[in-house]
Amino acid sequence: MNLYPPYKTEDDRWAAMQTRDVAADGCFVFAVRTTGMYCLPSDCTHLPKRKHVEFFDSAEAAEAAGYRHSEFKIGSQTKLPDKHVAPVIRACRLIENVETPPPLADLAAAVGLSPFHFHRIFKSVTGLTPKAYGSAFRAQRLREELNTPSLSITEAIYGAGFNSNSRFYESSERLLGMRASEYRAGGIGMEVQFAVGRCSLGAILVARTQRGICAILLGDDADILVRDLQDQFPKAEIIGGDDEFESLVAIVVGFIESPKTGLHLPLDVRGTAFQERVWRALQKIPPGKTISYAELAKRIGSPKAVRAVAQACAKNRIAVAIPCHRVVRLNGDVSGYRWGIDRKRELLYREFEQG
Repeated sequence: MNLYPPYKTEDDRWAAMQTRDVAADGCFVFAVRTTGMYCLPSDCTHLPKRKHVEFFDSAEAAEAAGYRHSEFKIGSQTKLPDKHVAPVIRACRLIENVETPPPLADLAAAVGLSPFHFHRIFKSVTGLTPKAYGSAFRAQRLREELNTPSLSITEAIYGAGFNSNSRFYESSERLLGMRASEYRAGGIGMEVQFAVGRCSLGAILVARTQRGICAILLGDDADILVRDLQDQFPKAEIIGGDDEFESLVAIVVGFIESPKTGLHLPLDVRGTAFQERVWRALQKIPPGKTISYAELAKRIGSPKAVRAVAQACAKNRIAVAIPCHRVVRLNGDVSGYRWGIDRKRELLYREFEQG
């Protein structure tokens, strides 16, 4: 009797990835930090660098850590034939290995497809356009390099694929939402103003940067909400709001109590390219209306990416202003709300009653 299950050590799991071992599929999944996705061992179409790989005992554990499933093969989520998936994978490798994503026509030519056909199947498989995929990949890789303490900022820039400092600084704020030095320092130098209040749903925390509202958090314990904010901006200067800011909290509370008043505030939204597409679509759902995760996936042009859409909703940290509570299951059931299903039901009930 084998008392030591296979694939227990990371070396065993890495070896299984290298050989695309189908027998390992039920034992673990691997995640790639530079892409933010996880896969089965046999789905390792392109072997990533070992330092970028993290192993999990299950898909649920990988998702709890913030990864989303690869839409190429895992779980048969993508039903496109291999003849369509393979050129998209080749194109992704081309995008990942150059500083500036090649023009659409060049990518299409490299995989033997017309630009129109290539663009359509690329978006169907990945949920992103080639340009958005390139930006998301570069941003994720840059964050990983900057999170490596042994690297200088310059080394991180080159490690992320930028061939010159000037090219990087042209796009750094768009990719990171802040300067590289601020990101490396965990938000040091940033000022995040916040206030905690009460509403009929419990405690509420509202926070903003110079760019706009960066968090609206709901919960039962105000102290936990403050710690959550500190975790999001570990080295930023977090300060209590003044009287003017207190009035902003009152506006948010007023919207929660009476959704028909509307809420129009500048937002500081930071996420992957895919997440931001989902969050923009959420803002277009009017009060008193709901849609399914499948319908939301269709609206952003990625009908196959239903699970990824649900995960993007779960990553939203700006409650009510980005109304992820208006997304329900296909059968209309209410589920999956970061701040509790009961709060989601109550928000929807108020919107329907006042609609």
